[in-house]
Amino acid sequence: MTALAVALGSVALIGSAAGAAVADSSAALPITSSGDIIVDGVHRRVFVTDPSGGKVVATDYDGTVVGTITSLPQADGLELSADSATLYVAVAGADEIVAVDTATVAETGRYATGDGTDPQHLALAGGKLWFGYGSDGHGNIGSLDLSGGQAQVSLAQDADGTWKDAPLLDATPGAPGTLAAGSRQYYFTLGVYDVSSGTAARTAFLGGQDAAIGNTAEDLALTPDGTELVVATTAGDYQQVFRTSDLSETTRYPSSYWQQRSVDVAPDGLVAGGTDTYASFDRPHVSIYKPGDTTPRRTVNFTDYQGGVAQETLLDHGDLAFAPDSSRLFAVTRDLSGKYRLRVVTDPGKAVTTLTVNAPATADRAKSLTVSGKITNTLGLPAGTTVAVTRTDLESPNGKALAAAAVKADGTFSFTDTPPAGGKVTYKVSYAGDADRTAASASDTVEVSRNSPTLTVNKNGNVYDYAADVTFTAHLGTTYKNRTLSLYADTAGDGKGAYLVKTGTVNSDGNLSVTLTLKRDTTVSASFSGDARTAPKTASSWVGARVKVSLSLSRSYKTATVSGHTRYYFRKTTDPLLTTTMTAYPGRSQRLQFQIYSAGAWRSAGTEYFKLDSTGKSLVELGGTHQTGYSMRVRSSYVNNSSGDTVNSTTNGSWKYFTFTS
Repeated sequence: MTALAVALGSVALIGSAAGAAVADSSAALPITSSGDIIVDGVHRRVFVTDPSGGKVVATDYDGTVVGTITSLPQADGLELSADSATLYVAVAGADEIVAVDTATVAETGRYATGDGTDPQHLALAGGKLWFGYGSDGHGNIGSLDLSGGQAQVSLAQDADGTWKDAPLLDATPGAPGTLAAGSRQYYFTLGVYDVSSGTAARTAFLGGQDAAIGNTAEDLALTPDGTELVVATTAGDYQQVFRTSDLSETTRYPSSYWQQRSVDVAPDGLVAGGTDTYASFDRPHVSIYKPGDTTPRRTVNFTDYQGGVAQETLLDHGDLAFAPDSSRLFAVTRDLSGKYRLRVVTDPGKAVTTLTVNAPATADRAKSLTVSGKITNTLGLPAGTTVAVTRTDLESPNGKALAAAAVKADGTFSFTDTPPAGGKVTYKVSYAGDADRTAASASDTVEVSRNSPTLTVNKNGNVYDYAADVTFTAHLGTTYKNRTLSLYADTAGDGKGAYLVKTGTVNSDGNLSVTLTLKRDTTVSASFSGDARTAPKTASSWVGARVKVSLSLSRSYKTATVSGHTRYYFRKTTDPLLTTTMTAYPGRSQRLQFQIYSAGAWRSAGTEYFKLDSTGKSLVELGGTHQTGYSMRVRSSYVNNSSGDTVNSTTNGSWKYFTFTS
């Protein structure tokens, strides 16, 4: 309860005041180094070795990790069994070859190759698993025979002392008796072996210090029939191709950079050659060739961008592998901070098609417009090429096929259309592609004009008593098809924002109504979503809601009716108690306004704000020296904003009349 002092002619208030299509992709690899990569087409998995991490990581074709095999120190070379059921891993740090079940990605066996052998590279040929082994200055070829009941290891299969390091190995099912080898560290050294008898008989040799045709063989791969060997070298801006019968050079696949690091040949003969392109953002990392072609069918650049800044990535040796069906090429790259990613190139044997579409930004409905574009491909396009055209709009949300557009010799095309619907209209142009070219599609959008409807909501600006039931009516004018409105209410101070109160079809007069019980200021809005020929529109109406307010005076010794009002009489020794009851709201205050009748008029005797409690009550005691014989009156009010909030409209309570007597 707050004390209030009143003096004659003025009122001194004492109390507290109130306050105020399938596409190329990449995925992160949890490795710290890369050794080898191989693709299991049966289980659609990619296996990558991490020599420094001592593990093999298995991913699906999208690069999602599906398993990891650990405890494989210096794990490097990989090979798959003919049925893809078993993955073999050369584990140099343990002098072992480890077998892994490709379906479960679980280790199933270990085969020791001998102390200090350091097996590093694997190839399956002639019914045996061959491995290149050795350390710096000492290398050779060994074999692991798993055909019998017990594994048999044979070392030093190369009797000529060819290798000064663990040689790279490769084989191909198309020539099951052929094994190719190459040195990654010592000059340019290549060897071909006939292993059909179970032992390695060297049939061709090239290299040594006098070869002078390159530095080292970073990677090598046999063609599907085994007649040629493709080699990536550290010197020269090309991949070299050698005839396996005598290792004479037959051709070269030119590259845009001299540091050749990786090569793989797909089962259909596609050749992929990779460079590390350090500090060469504009050069491709990988060039892909049809067999015998000297112009790449496709090039791929693995440069990443962060904040628009190019981030260089590197392709190390042995980091390319085709899927067995030649549908994808997988590559392992690392950035300059040492983070690795698996890159997936789809349709690697197809020249990439690019397509652009240009439509006007705006257009009038039911009037002709022209859409143009261009399609390009490094191979060019066959005569008679057409592109499919689809129009998507409000009347055809799933798309409507239009007449195909013919492509000119220079790759350009154009077509006209008369859009029947307004709003956003999208024209999509698609090229199906063929055996040599990738498919492509592109689209552009036109904002087509629509009529603007009439939409109103009545009662705007009206103010109503607390809890009054008010009917709002929205009126919608002429439209094309849609006659549905959604009505929303936004009640002040509830924190909900606009919420749906009714959705329905307007009546024959175009009206839709809703009745709301108003307890706070409220904005009612009507929303029309539009249709094919009529634009969306929103209209709103603001109405005010007063509060409930009452004021009672207590401690009087009598009441009487004077000039049509009830007057309260207090002894001058009594302090009246003024009790205000008002609609509650957090932080709300009520305003007490006093007036005194003097010189024939009611004159202000002061005002003050007092806090309401949580139930909406405020008790104020009128103290001080009370002068007798004067007519006074007081009322309680809610004043928008000044009472501490803005959720209701200003509401004045009724006057209460009183006087003091002796």
